[in-house]
Amino acid sequence: MTIVIILSLLFLILFLGIPISFGLGVLGLGLMLAGDISPMMVPQTFYSVADNFILLSVPMFLMMSNILLKAGVGEDLFNFAQSWVGNFPGGLAIATIISCSIFAAMSGSSVATAATISTVAFPAMIKRGYHRNFTLGILAAGGTLGILIPPSIPMIVYAFVVEESVLTMFLAGIGPGIMLALLFIIFSIFYVMFFNREVTGVKSTWEEKIHHTKKGLPILLMAFVMLGGIYAGIYTPTEAGGIGFLVSLIYVVAKKRIDFIGFIEAGLETMKTTVTIFLIIAGAKIFGKAISLYRIPQDLSTLIVSNINEQSLFVFVVCVTLLVLGLIMETLSLILIMMPIFAVSIAAMNIDLIWFGIIFTLMIECALITPPVGLNIYVLQAIGKAKMIEIAKGVVPFVIIMLFAVFLVYLFPAIALYIPFKL
Repeated sequence: MTIVIILSLLFLILFLGIPISFGLGVLGLGLMLAGDISPMMVPQTFYSVADNFILLSVPMFLMMSNILLKAGVGEDLFNFAQSWVGNFPGGLAIATIISCSIFAAMSGSSVATAATISTVAFPAMIKRGYHRNFTLGILAAGGTLGILIPPSIPMIVYAFVVEESVLTMFLAGIGPGIMLALLFIIFSIFYVMFFNREVTGVKSTWEEKIHHTKKGLPILLMAFVMLGGIYAGIYTPTEAGGIGFLVSLIYVVAKKRIDFIGFIEAGLETMKTTVTIFLIIAGAKIFGKAISLYRIPQDLSTLIVSNINEQSLFVFVVCVTLLVLGLIMETLSLILIMMPIFAVSIAAMNIDLIWFGIIFTLMIECALITPPVGLNIYVLQAIGKAKMIEIAKGVVPFVIIMLFAVFLVYLFPAIALYIPFKL
């Protein structure tokens, strides 16, 4: 009965639109007081979140992505990709996915990826005859690569919650990230060839290719410096965030792509997002500690294990749960609320946490593009001046592709585990 009451209160908070950080924190505090548990855990939790080396990388990656966003780097990336593949069937769609993949390899943020690339790609695709729904869908879906292709802020949070290596999570995301990008590209080519034939390609001369490559090459080098250092063991993912920020700042200042006002705006945006993320993490940890003291995760795990004794069925139930909850919860909340509940069952079934983390990340990608709380949808609404129903129609095939990717990772775990454990 206690479980039912607590879960009912949680969903009431979500449906009432109360900020998730305050809702979880207040509910957790209320449970502690009701259970005669010392509320001193609350300030201790806030301190432990703020004083965490792993989470220090979050504001660094956010600052880097905001600086690049203000500097208009998306245009350089898109023009670079477009100059080489623009004349292929679905060339601009392919260029969009390539641009999103490159920016994702630098920013760690889905929303920043969607906002950076969509600003340039949306008008270009509409001008060339791409269907509006398809354009909105591919831009929203392309942005989700920001949390699968490392570095990834949700992966950092996941590793923090389950106490696994951030580097291992990053390495595990490479294979699935490339696979998902290729699936998006294949679908785009198929769609344009059979359903959107009025699209016109973009031909580029060799001079234009060389010009756009020169402008795009520094961005590729930035991604290489940051990620190459992580994988070579030269610096940690946290330190890489600081290096990425420094390199991006030097680049945009040297190229005079950002002024002092733009830098301040990037800093303020980073501060707002960082505070929001840290408050959500703190609120979720307070709630997580409270429900652990009430033994709710343990009881739910016992219920799951006693009724589900196969890994395949458990993973299926988790995926369905995340798909449904993704309609009303954003990505970090899904990680912070659901992982403490799933963790005991995962241990009981001897499931690899890194492999499970990739499946979890793929599923919460769906939450970024499913209404009514998909953050990427709001980005596209603002940029494309679109109605939510237009974007919802456009993202349907891409959600199906993401679910297919989950199926492939389940069938072939090496897609996620080969790079971190075999190379």
